[in-house]
Amino acid sequence: MDITLKQQFIERWERYFPGAELPITFYYTNDDEPAGTVPAGEGFRCFICDLASVRNGASRRFDASTIRCSGGRRYLGFETGLRPNFAYFLSCGIPGELEGERYKQSPELVEEYLENHPVFEAPGRSILFKRWDQLDEEDDPAVAIFFAPPDVLSGLFTLANFDEVDPQAVIAPFGSGCSSIVYQPYLELEAERPRAVLGMFDVSARPCVPGGTLTLAVPWPKFVRMVQHMDESFLITDSWRKVRSRL
Repeated sequence: MDITLKQQFIERWERYFPGAELPITFYYTNDDEPAGTVPAGEGFRCFICDLASVRNGASRRFDASTIRCSGGRRYLGFETGLRPNFAYFLSCGIPGELEGERYKQSPELVEEYLENHPVFEAPGRSILFKRWDQLDEEDDPAVAIFFAPPDVLSGLFTLANFDEVDPQAVIAPFGSGCSSIVYQPYLELEAERPRAVLGMFDVSARPCVPGGTLTLAVPWPKFVRMVQHMDESFLITDSWRKVRSRL
């Protein structure tokens, strides 16, 4: 981690987004050093809820044994299988046997949807999440994740498009909350021009974040460019000052 970049971002973030929440970051690792590992618990718990402590400044390491949601384990790459009757779970359910979430119209539509989503295997034994100000020189972030309200998102969205010709420099694919902040942006790292991912539209994950909050997950190469462009972008104009005044 470039400590100069760390400080540059903090200074520019405070200047252009005063009072806004710092992003969190993650990367995969085989390092077994303790970093606030979340203990295994009983029963289901949405992974997005576990990130609340990271947003508050605590570093957290997760692995297959500490993620208490099968979807979370899948979209973070620690489990490749799906729960039984997943196509029915995501759609209409099975009367008397399984309640469906009704996020898709039919099981057949779910099956077709899954065909276009490659299985992702974690490149390390665990995944480490840290808030931006907690990063050290030895850290190697892969993605920066902003939890933000509309005015902050408008600035981030516009900055993400600042050096792009493609109008789809920010995408909002359907998926779980954890897929929008880990799975999708991590896969974007393989692209020549990685795209940022707008997310947290998952109705099941919404109770884990404040009502006015969505996410923008930015693959590292794109994030670095965004930081470098801040001082020459719209952020120095009167248009942004009007928005900034109410952050």
